[in-house]
Amino acid sequence: MTTTSVYNDVASFIANLGPEKVLELKAGDEMQARLEFLIDKEKNEGLTAQEKDELDQCIVLERLIRLAKAKARY
Repeated sequence: MTTTSVYNDVASFIANLGPEKVLELKAGDEMQARLEFLIDKEKNEGLTAQEKDELDQCIVLERLIRLAKAKARY
């Protein structure tokens, strides 16, 4: 089993919870602000190892939700 297939399985599970609910998923205001801060800091100053890890985890989650939304549309 590959990482890609695991992400695909999790995205399918999320998509099957209810397409309408999945399509409404989005980051909350606090999380969105944190993401924007991290992205801006990465571009301008660089991130600490902990901040880089946090941003990487957020990117993985964002990709997973996008995949679930794509699956929910079908």
